[in-house]
Order: sequence, then structure tokens, then C-alpha cells
Amino acid sequence: MAKRQTNLLSDIELKQFVRAGAPVAKSDGAGLTFTLSAAGASTWVLRFSHGGRRHELTLGSYPDLKLGPARALAAAKRVEIQQGINPAVEKRKEKARKDWSVRQLIKDYRERVLITLADSTQQSYGRNLDRVERGMGSLSVRVVGAADVVAEIERTKLGWVEAFTLWCVLKAIFKHAVGKRLIDANPCAGIVLDAIIGKRPEVKKRLMLTETELHVLMTAKMRDVNLLAVRIALATGVRISELNTALRKNVHLEEARWHIPKSKTGPEMDIPLAPGVVEWFARLLELAGTSDYVLPARLSNRLDRHDGDTHVSKDAIREAIDYWIDNHEPKIRRFTPHDLRSTMKSHMRKLGVPRDISEMCLNHKLAGVEGIYDQYTYYAERRSALELWAAFLESRMRDERWNVTPIRQSA
Repeated sequence: MAKRQTNLLSDIELKQFVRAGAPVAKSDGAGLTFTLSAAGASTWVLRFSHGGRRHELTLGSYPDLKLGPARALAAAKRVEIQQGINPAVEKRKEKARKDWSVRQLIKDYRERVLITLADSTQQSYGRNLDRVERGMGSLSVRVVGAADVVAEIERTKLGWVEAFTLWCVLKAIFKHAVGKRLIDANPCAGIVLDAIIGKRPEVKKRLMLTETELHVLMTAKMRDVNLLAVRIALATGVRISELNTALRKNVHLEEARWHIPKSKTGPEMDIPLAPGVVEWFARLLELAGTSDYVLPARLSNRLDRHDGDTHVSKDAIREAIDYWIDNHEPKIRRFTPHDLRSTMKSHMRKLGVPRDISEMCLNHKLAGVEGIYDQYTYYAERRSALELWAAFLESRMRDERWNVTPIRQSA
């Protein structure tokens, strides 16, 4: 079989064809053809056979694609043909694929995926989607590579937890792009987050306020609404988000009971309220006026966004505590609302409350098989423990010496 002739054209001939301006189709051999249309458009075309049929693939325009590069590109396409790939079909597929910007991808992700996630996830992902849109929104999804992802994470200079959330968001949106066949592979694949922002810092150890600090806190010169909220959070051991979002209808003072609805942080739970805590709640509800919430929002712009009634922001109590710590005497160690839970847990053990009861008071699930099969709510036992704890807090408020018999000694 005779070998096909190649490299039949020269640069001089090509220039002559273009100057002449007459329509022409000249072969360079092995299927590579130079064409010049009546309108003066000069193009490289590769003609080949695949699957028993003749095909044509436009490689590019001359002189943008010169003779040497055209031959190299044609050779590469012929290799694909030998491997069973039809480059003309692949090119049609590529043209059919949407060329979205990252901004368009984020918009589609918000509309199709983000709205299905939990409210808290929507908030944390939403602010990081905003960051990604500001940083790389104009880029084509097709051209985003691993280096762009790394640069986006490094650019933001966030704390470890927020940087981790940004990393999760980047993986999620490009996974969405792969699912829509905008790209074939996630550019986040293979990136090791520890190499960018380091290992996660050691988790802060929880604080236990001392008896002296409890006296200072229980008598703190805060706004009434803030002090009552802190006292209730400390006396009940709830997560601060549960108090921030508490509804008036779930507080049953006549039954000395507070119902906590199920949430992503824990199952639903009824909390027995000690007499002193009932009084604090009654005062708090009085201050709430006609609001549906135990702790209604205080800022007009927040109220306006929620049709005139909503709960305080998630940071309201923490900010009130921080302001009080910075502006009061005597000084007290800095603590967070979550430290009130660890304080209750630790002091309950000192008061003789059994470990499993103190865990149940914090709405922690019992570990192992016991947690699976033991469905008893321990309501009576929790009431005794919380009343003992409230009595201890009230004694600290009055700065009296504690003389109540611990549970384990009175049992």
C-alpha cells in the first residue's frame, strides 16, 4: 500500500492563494486541506473516515493557525481517530456544553440546592457563596483549576472554621457543575485543606465559673432583659440558640415547664422549671410585651425585615456578656454563653447529681446501647436536679453559704 503524501503545501503558496482571493481547496496531504471561500475566509479542515463514514473537522482559521501548527494539530487529531475517537463529534459536544461563569453557577446552585438545606447552613454557605462570587465570579467554570481554588481560600484570610466552610462551599458548587456536565472533573479534587490553612486549632476548653464568679454574674449590672436571659440560660442549661428563638407559646408557667422543639442540635424536650426560674421567665415575658418571642428583636432594621416581630439575633446575648465583662468591676474571666452549660454540668456533679441525670439536663443523648433502648425522659429526676441547681444559684445571688444537702446524700 502506497504511503500517503504529506506536506504538499508551502507558506509561499498559502500567501499566494490569499492574495489571489479566488475560492480554492488545496490538500496538504493525509486529509489536511486549506480552503479559501468566495468571501475571503481561509480555513484549515481535516477530512477523515470514522465508522465507515466521511467527516470534516474545522481546525482553525489561517493565518491565525499557521501551516506548521495546523499540521501538528491535524496529526494530534489523527491519533485520536486511531484511538477510536471521533474529534468532530467531540467538538459538537463541546460546543453544546454550556459555558457558564462561576457567578451563573452560584445562582443556579442557590436556586436548586441551597434552598433545600437547613436555615443555619443556608446562612453560612450563603455568605461564603458571596465571597466566591466576589473573588472568582467572572471566571468561566471551564477554566477554573486547582490553583484558582487554592488562591480563593488563601485570599480570604479567614479563621479556620470559616475557611473550612468556604472549602465545603467550593467543593459543593463545582460538584454541582460536574452534575450539570458543565465540567468533567471537580477542580477541588486532590486539594488538601491542611496544606493551605494548617491543622485545625485545638478546640477551646470549656470554662467552669467559680462560686465567686457566679455571685458576680447573678448580680450583674446588665439590662434587665439580658440579666434575666443569662440567669435562665445558666439555670436551665439550654443552648443559647434555644433561648434566643424561644416562643412564648412553649413556655408553660402554670405547669413550670418549658418545651424545647426538636432541632438539628437536639431532640424535643420538656424542661422542668424551678420556682425561681418561673419568676424570671414571668418577668421576661412581661418585658417582651405582645411579641410571640421570649426575647424579641430590639433593632428596628431587624424588626422591619421580619414584618415587625422576630427573635433577637444569635449574637445578642454573647455581645451583652462581652460588653458587661469589659465595663464592670470586679473583673471576671471572659466566658461565652456555651460556658454556662459547662458551668452547670460541673457544679451539678459537685452537688451530687448523677452523671446520667446531668447529661439528660443538658439534652445530651446517653451513649451506646443505653441511649438506644432507654427512652425514659427522667423528668422527675431532672426536676429535682434543676431545682437543686437553681437553689444553689439563688444562694450565690444572695452571697449566702451553701447548705443544701446534695442529692446523693439525701437519696
